Amino acid sequence: MTSDLQQIDTDGSDNGAADPAAEKNSSGSGVQAVPYTPSDPDAPHVRTARVTVDAGDDRGVLDRPWASLGYDEINWTYTPQGRRTLGTIGGFAEKPYHVRPHYIFNSGTGLGLPHWGSGNVYHEDADGNPFYDFTIADLTYDTIVGAGHHPLVELAFTPRALVPDRAKEEFAFESSPTLYSEYEAGWWSYPPKDYAKWGGLVAALAQHCLDRYGEEEMSHWLWELWNEPDISYWRGTPEEFHDLYEVAAKAIRSVLPTARVGGPTVTGGDKGVTFLRGFLTACSERDLPLDFVSFHTKGAAFSPWRTYAPIGAPAPTKQSPSMAKMLREIDRMLAVMEEFPAYTGLPAIVDECDASVPAHWGIYDNANFAYRNNEYYPVFQAKLMKKVLDLNARHDAQVAEATTWSFFMEGERYFEGTRSFVTASGIEKPLMNAYRVFAQLGDRRIGATSDAAVVVDDLTVVGAGLAEEVDVLASRSPADGRVAVLVWRHADDQYAEDDAPTVVDLQVDGLTPGAWTLQHWRIDRDHSNSHTVWQGVGAPQDPTAEQLATITHRQGLERFADDARVTVDGGTLTLEVQLPLPSLSLLVLIPEEGA
Repeated sequence: MTSDLQQIDTDGSDNGAADPAAEKNSSGSGVQAVPYTPSDPDAPHVRTARVTVDAGDDRGVLDRPWASLGYDEINWTYTPQGRRTLGTIGGFAEKPYHVRPHYIFNSGTGLGLPHWGSGNVYHEDADGNPFYDFTIADLTYDTIVGAGHHPLVELAFTPRALVPDRAKEEFAFESSPTLYSEYEAGWWSYPPKDYAKWGGLVAALAQHCLDRYGEEEMSHWLWELWNEPDISYWRGTPEEFHDLYEVAAKAIRSVLPTARVGGPTVTGGDKGVTFLRGFLTACSERDLPLDFVSFHTKGAAFSPWRTYAPIGAPAPTKQSPSMAKMLREIDRMLAVMEEFPAYTGLPAIVDECDASVPAHWGIYDNANFAYRNNEYYPVFQAKLMKKVLDLNARHDAQVAEATTWSFFMEGERYFEGTRSFVTASGIEKPLMNAYRVFAQLGDRRIGATSDAAVVVDDLTVVGAGLAEEVDVLASRSPADGRVAVLVWRHADDQYAEDDAPTVVDLQVDGLTPGAWTLQHWRIDRDHSNSHTVWQGVGAPQDPTAEQLATITHRQGLERFADDARVTVDGGTLTLEVQLPLPSLSLLVLIPEEGA
């Protein structure tokens, strides 16, 4: 959850004094000077690429870091569109996703607003005795579990009745008809005034969920304290956070001793590095329960932050998300984990892992958010997940989940440019199809290389953004022998254009001789792209039923070609794939009987 520039490192000047302990950090990654990738119209293109896959080279289980999503607006979870969106993902997902909404403990009416929400659980009677209302919690978690997913419960933020007196003294607020109150404006970000009542609240929620969903279901849940406590979402000290974590973790474990608890869900900048190191130190010294380590990364904060331009105006400067920045931040956080041998083997949960902030702004705020509507974004996600796996290969600490902070926005215009899976009328955006592609990858990773890939072994040399590349991720399914090859062409520049496709020579070795069926799926401007179809019918903001039908007919993952029967001789198959910029192809080889 990020609503201000504190999330994004620019020149490091907003991150306080350097931490001497940072010298222990084995990562070469530092703060990125430019919090986005500038467009470079003169950047060279990849004209040809050679991709080699070895179906017999088993690299072990294919980790699936993409199986996670989250969002600010908890009260949209159980709206009709919220239910449909989670259900759609649950319908194609190859494994249950962890779903992480904000605001379960915030006081409020339950009316969802962009970047806001309220679970409204905690209340006190006239004598100050706590009592609880689980109405919204039940609606939320029933929907998540009912769609086939598991909650990542974020224990946040401070209920109205637990706001400390100092918040009311310190927090500057000027009443306005466009604002609710001091509480919504920021009182919720203060530590609760009574840690015992906070512990009771946490235990009550855990007990209620255990009674409602059962121990087997809850064995898959994750429990996390707060969100981004290194910036303005926590107006307390690190020591107060450590104390609150101890109370929360012990409260959960008192109800369910096997519950998985973790944190501290910090941002990816220098403040986050310092806070994470202090948190892990406190957990070690106090012997606190810790089952996973969480942190965030964001790829861009466009400048100016908001343009206030005429409707439809282009961006004043052409900027794009920086995958290099994201990888540097993940690299540094994994290195901090590795300073603590007891915690190096814990799963790293990057439970906000996003190309740009904020989620609820779009093209009318800054035209650079246009990439969220089109084919650029799903290809970016495919590349990002593979590069995260590349980072894992370089570290003892491992990223287990890289959460997209994407859901949907009620009441937006068609293709508003928010960070979301669907736009108005529930039309699925191209982003959804990246996750459909992921779901088709098999259980076992197999060897795959590209001679046109950007290597991330040394993040000090890749610049502000990753150059144009062709890269690959491949898998095999032991159950039926099918081989899936995911190959893409992408540059960290949404404005990069090329009239000519890259010619990719693809060679797949290690196949059983005989007949195979070849399937070819594609995401590009003309395939799996509801945005292009919407533009093609005139970009209507009040589409007719016929126009809606035309758009939704083309919103899913589409075939690039009809299925073809191919014959493998000598265990090798060679193919040519042409990739426009940007695009991805998923090629699936299915052995026929006898192959």
